[in-house]
Amino acid sequence: MPRILVVDDDPHLREVVTYALQRAGFQVHTVRDGRAALVEVDRSPPDLVVLDVMMPEMDGLEVCRRIRAKGRLPIVFLSSRDEEVDRVLGLEMGGDDYVTKPFSTRELVARVKAVLRRAQPPAPEELAETALEVGALRLDPASRRVYVHGDEVTLTATEFELLRALMRSPGRVLSRAALSEATYGSGHHVADRTLDSHVSRARRKLRQAGADPIEAVRGVGYRLVH
Repeated sequence: MPRILVVDDDPHLREVVTYALQRAGFQVHTVRDGRAALVEVDRSPPDLVVLDVMMPEMDGLEVCRRIRAKGRLPIVFLSSRDEEVDRVLGLEMGGDDYVTKPFSTRELVARVKAVLRRAQPPAPEELAETALEVGALRLDPASRRVYVHGDEVTLTATEFELLRALMRSPGRVLSRAALSEATYGSGHHVADRTLDSHVSRARRKLRQAGADPIEAVRGVGYRLVH
């Protein structure tokens, strides 16, 4: 039973989210602020964090930054701010998804499930899949690790799936719709700007490691170049 940590300073929202997630079969633990969230993540790491952005003392973006400094723990942001710049900032800080208030609990549960699917251990067919190598890049499906010139680059689950889709078709332009389906699965609507934010963050990480293989094709999507 996956364990979800819900972080929000609104007790009513914590109660509503907890009820919805428990009905969906998740084990849920809640805390009311960012500092308590970091303590809980260190004490008993959850499988995913549902994280409010606007909180007193330490906001969700700072909590995300500190969690990301330690690993790949999946994060779904909650925010009352639907400005595009806020959504992009949350994703570029390392969030896997971003849900704005007010939201339907059905939508939140669906997004949590989608993120967990991307973050789960490799399926048997993935364990049998050979590593993908394009130029300086190497992606190992079995260990879900990515290397540039032999050095590991830490990607989120979403970034990993985006890169895998591109590496499976090197040189071919993949539309945003195709990348979205490969990353999130069918039936999951993802705004172009959201997808672009994930790609941008993955590109930045790869550049810092010494490779720049992802090329934007204006008005269409992206491709992986040698």
